[in-house]
Amino acid sequence: MKLLTIGVGFFLLISTALAIDVGQSFDDPELQHRYEKIIAEVRCLKCQNQTIKDSNAFLASDLRREIRRMLEEGKTDEEIYDFLVARYGDFALYRPRTSGRTLILWVAPMIFLVFGAVVLLRIVRRRMALPIDDEPAEGA
Repeated sequence: MKLLTIGVGFFLLISTALAIDVGQSFDDPELQHRYEKIIAEVRCLKCQNQTIKDSNAFLASDLRREIRRMLEEGKTDEEIYDFLVARYGDFALYRPRTSGRTLILWVAPMIFLVFGAVVLLRIVRRRMALPIDDEPAEGA
C-alpha cells in the first residue's frame, strides 16, 4: 500500500513537471480563454507542425510570454495576430487570413476538386459508351 501511495504521488509530481505552459494563469477567465485560443492557433516556427501551446521549444515559450504580455496590456486578438504576421509572416498562423497573397491557399483546393470531378465524369462517360461484351474470353 505504501508503494502504491508513493507511485501515485510520483505520477502527480511528474505530470506537473511535464506541463509546457508553466506561466501563471490569468485571474480573469475571459483573458485565460483568449490566451488559450490564441496560443492554439499560432504555429511554432521551429517545430512547424505544432502549435505554440503544444511545443516546448524556446521560441514557443518566448511567443507565449509575449502573447501573455500583450493580453495584459489590453491588446485585442487582431492586434496580436497582426503583430505575429508582421514579425513572422502568414506562416505563423495555422489559419492564414484571406488576402491577395493567400488567395491561392483558399482557392486551390476547390479548383482541384472541380478538376477531379470533371476527370472522373469523363472517365465514367467513356466507360459507359463502351460496348458490353457478353461472350466469355476464349481461354476461359
